Amino acid sequence: VSAKIGEGGMGEVYQARDTTLDRDVALKVLPEAFTADPDRLARFQREAKVLASLNHPNIGAIHGLESTEDTQALVLELIEGPTLADRIAQGPIPVDEALAIAKQIAEALEAAHEQGIVHRDLKPANVKVKADGTVKVLDFGLAKAAASDTSGGSATTSATISLTASATQMGMVIGTAAYMAPEQAKGQVVDHRADLWAFGVVLLEMLTGQQVFRGPTVSESLARVLERRPDLDALPSDLSPMVRRLLRRCLTKDRRGRLQHAGDARVDLAEAVTNPGADAIVVTETPRPGRHRVWQMSALIVIAATTAYVAGRWTGDLESSANEFRRFALPLELEQRNFRAGSSRSFGISPAGDVVVFAVDPNRGDPLYRRDLDSVDTVAIPGTERGEAPFFSPDGRWVGFYVTTEATLKRVSLSGGEPEPVARSSSNLLGASWGPDDRVVFATGNTPGLMRVPASGGVPEPITTMADSQGRHGYPHHLPVGNRLLFTIDDVAGDLPMIAAVSA
Repeated sequence: VSAKIGEGGMGEVYQARDTTLDRDVALKVLPEAFTADPDRLARFQREAKVLASLNHPNIGAIHGLESTEDTQALVLELIEGPTLADRIAQGPIPVDEALAIAKQIAEALEAAHEQGIVHRDLKPANVKVKADGTVKVLDFGLAKAAASDTSGGSATTSATISLTASATQMGMVIGTAAYMAPEQAKGQVVDHRADLWAFGVVLLEMLTGQQVFRGPTVSESLARVLERRPDLDALPSDLSPMVRRLLRRCLTKDRRGRLQHAGDARVDLAEAVTNPGADAIVVTETPRPGRHRVWQMSALIVIAATTAYVAGRWTGDLESSANEFRRFALPLELEQRNFRAGSSRSFGISPAGDVVVFAVDPNRGDPLYRRDLDSVDTVAIPGTERGEAPFFSPDGRWVGFYVTTEATLKRVSLSGGEPEPVARSSSNLLGASWGPDDRVVFATGNTPGLMRVPASGGVPEPITTMADSQGRHGYPHHLPVGNRLLFTIDDVAGDLPMIAAVSA
């Protein structure tokens, strides 16, 4: 033994010389808890034999397990170079280098997962980058092997392994908690998808130089994992759309919607390196009942986005670019599949095009649902039960909607709070639009013309008129620039509706 080179929750690490094979190695001396618990030590020895079978250029090798009368030590590959945590502490890593590192981490995960081995404690401190750029992932599976079986269950199903094994080093505990997957933080059984969450956190931290979920205490770190959305706005502006999509998929809190295989990350990263402008298409891998509704909604959203683009081109507000068109699928949970994809009362898209709010079945009492397009989480909006026909404020911070059973037009802040009444109407809403002057223009079944009311609430006033015998105006929509409002004219003869414009 020549020098102490590290210390963590799993024990002290020393540089040593293997005189039999004439090579330098790392010795990880295990804590006294192992030697004092024969059952735990026996289980650790069994697990270590399995881990020693891992043979991959991006995985730190386990050479063996040595023991003396009162000491147990793992013999590990000695890897020179800084940890990834050291690199991130200096600031963001250049995109090309970060993607190369991430690809090698993904390759290590892929190889281990194919053998049924889950890391369970992936974090920057467990990744080393050698001088030649080779990445080595350390301590594969050791968290599971080190877990004490205090719950009466097996170590295989332990989700709190990192906290129990690392309790002697508070800094290490906090650091580990910040990379736990949400299901791991909840104490649920974990599988390989927990590694894919941690992989997403590590990649995001490499690209931003910021710690995503780490808090001052273990409980604060876990709370951030469970509640906080990662800040993808901090990513480099020139980052490949494919990498952004990969991060969103890795950092999905519900593991059912998370990236499922490390090999997919490897493929995406390789494509992003060779073709940085490539975009990824989200594909629902397993067909589910009602899938056709998902694609119907996707088509409707594409139409709406295209309409916004055309309106912008008329005003010269947008420049031609392929990136202005965005195609995506919106998978729905089982309870959301009464969604009426063909109805104009079903959904609204935020002005920035990054949030969709949709109604499912107002007659059943369902709330409105919010879906941020940088996430696959769909969240119910409190207080919007039986709401329909959602529409956004110009700044995207509010959503207006109509409740038929209350005959009331309402609004609710997306940042939280109770819905507020805007106006009453004794008939169904036939569309509404929130103007830049902070007034809402809407149409109803009992008034042939368009009405206007302050968004904060008030008495509606007419802005167009039409005799009942002639038909009615409906579905107003403010153009993105200028002071113009589009709306439809339905006549009593049953002809196809016309589109007209009026000053707003």
